[in-house]
Amino acid sequence: MAGAALIGGAINSVAGGGSFLTFPALIFAGVPAIPANATNNTAMWLGVVASARGYREEVRAHRHMLVAASIVSLIGAVIGAVLLLHTPPKLFVRMIPWLLLFATVVFALSPLVTKKRDTARPHTPFQLVVQFFIAIYGGYFGAGMGILMLAVLSFSGLPNMNAANGLKNVLSIVINGTAIIPFVIAGIIVWKIALLMAVFTMIGGYAGSRFFRRVPSGVTRVIVLCIGVSMSAYFFVR
Repeated sequence: MAGAALIGGAINSVAGGGSFLTFPALIFAGVPAIPANATNNTAMWLGVVASARGYREEVRAHRHMLVAASIVSLIGAVIGAVLLLHTPPKLFVRMIPWLLLFATVVFALSPLVTKKRDTARPHTPFQLVVQFFIAIYGGYFGAGMGILMLAVLSFSGLPNMNAANGLKNVLSIVINGTAIIPFVIAGIIVWKIALLMAVFTMIGGYAGSRFFRRVPSGVTRVIVLCIGVSMSAYFFVR
C-alpha cells in the first residue's frame, strides 16, 4: 500500500489516475469496498495538497480561474460523498470495474476533446456544469477525476499542461477535502491505513510534480492507461 501510494501520488500530480493503483491496493489488502474508497480519498487528498505545492508558480499565475469552479466543486463533492454512503456495499462492489473502465476510457479519449485558445479565461457556464458533475463523481468514487478535470480545463486556453495540472490539483483538494467530512461523520475511514498511505502519497505527489514536469506527457499517459486497463480487467474477472 505504501508503494502504491508513492507511485499513485506521483501519477496524480501530472496526469491523474493514481487511484488506479491505490484503490485496488486497499481492496487487495482486504479493506471492504466502500471504506476502501473513503480511505483512498483521504490519503489522496493529502497527496494532492503536496502536488499543488509543487505547481505553486502556475497556481499563483492563474488563481483568478479557481473561485467559481471551487464553489461548484465543493457542492458536488458533498452530494457525491452522501450518495456513496447510501449505496449498498454489494452494489458498489459490482460497480467497481465499470467505474474503473469509465475512467480509463475517458483518459484514453481526453486528447480528442481538447481545444486551444489564445488566452486563458475562467470556466464558462457550461464548463461549470460539467465541473459540478465531475465533483459529484469525485466525491462518490474519484478514480480518473483528475483526467476529467484536465479535459474541462483544456477549453480554458491555459498556456501549457503544467498550468492545467496546477489548477486541477487545487480543485482536487477542494473535492477530496470536502468529501472527507461526510466520511468522517459516518466513521468509515480506516485511519491507520489512510495516514500511512498519506505520508507516501505526499512524498510522491511533491516529487512527481517537480520531476514529471520534465517528462513528456505522452509517456505518463501511456503508463496510466496501461494501469487503468489492467485494473479494470482484473476487477471484471474477479
